[in-house]
Amino acid sequence: MGNSVAMPLASHGRFDYSPIGDRPQFEWPGGARLAVYVAVNCEHFPYDDGGPGLGYTPGMDQPNTYNWGWREYGNRVGGFRIAETLQQSGFRPTLLVNTEVYEHAPQLVDAFRALDAEVVAHGRTNAVQPNDQDEEAERRSIDEVTTAIERHEGAPPRGWMSPGANPSRVTEDLLAERGYEYTLDWPIDDQPVWLRTRGGPLLSVPYPHEVNDLPVFVHHHQTAATFERNIIDSFDELKENSEHQPVVLAISLHTFLTGQPYRLRRFRSALQHMLDNSDGVWFTTPGEIATHYRGLVAPSDTGRRPLRDG
Repeated sequence: MGNSVAMPLASHGRFDYSPIGDRPQFEWPGGARLAVYVAVNCEHFPYDDGGPGLGYTPGMDQPNTYNWGWREYGNRVGGFRIAETLQQSGFRPTLLVNTEVYEHAPQLVDAFRALDAEVVAHGRTNAVQPNDQDEEAERRSIDEVTTAIERHEGAPPRGWMSPGANPSRVTEDLLAERGYEYTLDWPIDDQPVWLRTRGGPLLSVPYPHEVNDLPVFVHHHQTAATFERNIIDSFDELKENSEHQPVVLAISLHTFLTGQPYRLRRFRSALQHMLDNSDGVWFTTPGEIATHYRGLVAPSDTGRRPLRDG
């Protein structure tokens, strides 16, 4: 049973509209005006499961070994190639991890841990999304994921992204109540945005709709060269924008997509462009962005979200 209501809400009630030109002025650490982070999605789907997810061969009967193998390439090969590329470029990665990966492919997480990756909770598996669960089941899932990451990493995760980037009506409430500091589920802005929840303010850190290999390759059927150009043009444009307001560029990768050899070469070229033009740029993680922003910009409404909005 999902988190559904009889009538659609006129508003989510999480935040008020705010044009970017009307925001407080501030700087990122070191006087930077553009913050950049690279998120790597490490995901796992059970075999012989017709649940939600991308279909390389949609409509085929289960078990769909070809489709499962497409994703499994990322856990066996592509993720390690991405880790090596980021290490060579000096980028500290952000790891969005399904906790099933700890059991299925522990060496993959080890490779990113060796790079001091910031770990963001990404559910247990992408085959189960919050809207597939009622509130109590989602609460248990968040608890299990948080406990698993704390056990493996030595500290609980500070940030969350829902499987499928598809939160329920109460996900943010449950996250705040569990002590999370930020979410990546709301790709609404080039700056962080405070959200209202039943448990007090929760920060939304920018996450990309467009500079994201999944829609680029799977939905828009674009090329590796196009993705490279998307990253470079977004970086250059936002760097110019940052003269007027501090902004964030988030880049999202999936191990089974950008981890393909022909795409890695183009991604590596985009990384080099950013490094060659790094004046006024802070290469960072979403958790560091959240910490810095939290210290500068207080929530506009620190009151708790009314229960009727949840």
